[in-house]
Amino acid sequence: MPTFTDRELDVMSVLWRHGTATVAEVQDALARDAGLDLAYNSVLTMLRILEEKGHVSHVVEGRAHRYRPLVRREQASRSALRRLLDGLFDRSPETLLTQLVRDERLDRATLERLRALVERELEAGDWRAAGRPASRKPHRRDA
Repeated sequence: MPTFTDRELDVMSVLWRHGTATVAEVQDALARDAGLDLAYNSVLTMLRILEEKGHVSHVVEGRAHRYRPLVRREQASRSALRRLLDGLFDRSPETLLTQLVRDERLDRATLERLRALVERELEAGDWRAAGRPASRKPHRRDA
């Protein structure tokens, strides 16, 4: 699974939102949306690193390169969530959810949507003894 630094995630977020972007477009979006005032060369370096890692690709468009993500946001979020669970929550989804619900002061509508999601997962059935859906591959430490 792909892993990203915080700054790489900032760049990838721009590409996921826009689909494709030039270095200048990424630079502008980071300044506008994230308040990050990064030099053109810094953004270019990050995009080149992401390309070396196989996370983005580019096509030549005139004198510029247009970059596009090769990794879907869902893949990155799974990887980030796994790191978060392992590193901060002692591999406990319950602890993560408890912190999210209590600290984020979620409104009633959001809590109802979360409840409905949990109920749908419970109704889907086919649970293993470890408490994970059977369709999910075990985490490398589970084996």
